Amino acid sequence: MTIAIAIITVLHLIVAVALVFLILLHAGKGGLGDMFGGGMQAGGMGGSTLAERNLDRMTVFVAVLFAATTVSLAILLGR
Repeated sequence: MTIAIAIITVLHLIVAVALVFLILLHAGKGGLGDMFGGGMQAGGMGGSTLAERNLDRMTVFVAVLFAATTVSLAILLGR
């Protein structure tokens, strides 16, 4: 059981860092998204690009994974 807790804890930490990184990449009022080209709008249009949609999908996936590891750790450590 302790091996499972250790594996899920390491996975949880990796997912947490990835989630923070993905959130910071989103285009907003400044932030890292602008540094990597996320703040640039093609032709002044405010439409959602393919890269933004894919970034949104990855962020949602990592957020769900973060929630799953959180619940898993709560269940395993609650015993």
